[in-house]
Amino acid sequence: MRADQPGTPGPTAAGALSGIVVADFGRVLAGPYMTMLLADLGADVIKIERPGSGDDTRAWGPPFADGEATYFLGVNRNKRSVALDLTDPDDLSTARAIVDRADVLVENFRPGTMEKLGLGYEDVRATNPGLVYCSVTGFGTDGGARLPGYDLLVQAMGGLMSVTGEPDGPGTKAGVALVDVITGLHAGMGVLAALRHRERTGEGQRVEVSLLSSLLSALTNQAAAHLGAGVVPRAMGNRHPSIAPYEVFEAQDRPLVLAVGNDRQFRALCERLGLPGLAEDPRFATNSARVAHRDELVTALAGPLATRTADGWFEELTSAGVPCGPINDLAAAFDLADRLGLAPRVPESAAGPGQVAHPVRLGGTPPTYRAAPPRLGEHTEGVRASLGRTEESATGGP
Repeated sequence: MRADQPGTPGPTAAGALSGIVVADFGRVLAGPYMTMLLADLGADVIKIERPGSGDDTRAWGPPFADGEATYFLGVNRNKRSVALDLTDPDDLSTARAIVDRADVLVENFRPGTMEKLGLGYEDVRATNPGLVYCSVTGFGTDGGARLPGYDLLVQAMGGLMSVTGEPDGPGTKAGVALVDVITGLHAGMGVLAALRHRERTGEGQRVEVSLLSSLLSALTNQAAAHLGAGVVPRAMGNRHPSIAPYEVFEAQDRPLVLAVGNDRQFRALCERLGLPGLAEDPRFATNSARVAHRDELVTALAGPLATRTADGWFEELTSAGVPCGPINDLAAAFDLADRLGLAPRVPESAAGPGQVAHPVRLGGTPPTYRAAPPRLGEHTEGVRASLGRTEESATGGP
């Protein structure tokens, strides 16, 4: 159904997903990140939150900006917030009315919760057969249904921490809730595929994505090494199990990353370091040989690399086609993106403070930044009114 049809929650700005209405029951990160990306592309996202407290991330601070937790602000722009107590019959009826008019439903409750509320897929498809119903779980809906889906837990149990960190150290998590982000991206791809199917057939369907399955897929080469060659990968610090040199070296002033992916790049590196014979050494002539003799290779490269600054080597080696660069903090990373013309920041007047731009560029229907992340329940009465419901008469039909 289109958002500009009579009786639907409200209009949206022009965009690739203009006219798509999303009933967003998602909380924390995976679901909200995905629905924000859909909203940037024009979808009308109605975020359904608990009265009084709302999404857990509203309280996940410091840091705060304008009194709001930046965690929440980072994944909830372009949405409308409706505060509904799903244990209250009147509010539950309003939620059902929103779902009946939606194109997409997103939820990440414990498996079985939506069914208990009468909002399970089989319940709602009876009145909205074209609905794309996306469920995000931690460990699936079968044997893992009872396990809580926290990113750190999945990083640990899903193997990511076992390949992250120093070889002799404890398992280390990524510096961001990476599994949630990956899962949100996979969920978004599933939703878009289901919408395309509905466009052809008129049929909705259920989309199920778990954090564990998403992580195992995202482990790519490490997972393939295990399944294809029986390898159980271990943490190697900043080294790569299959490429060398592909790690961190100490330049004169600060660390420098080399990411040499082929023999041509290695020969260019050796030329610029004044070590042309190194590329002809049988121990280093091919990538497989370099991996087998990694320690000797690192010793040979470390001395010359320590003679110049990281920025100096960046200019010198990049000009020779050798992938390298300094380890930036986030301030330097955003400055780099600015210099490269990537426009990584949303203007503050467009969507509130501190917003990262949508990463996908579309030539005809670019992402738009229409509204700051909503205050809790900011749009409750407006959405009720669009449904033909008021606080006083919420028990009636839509």
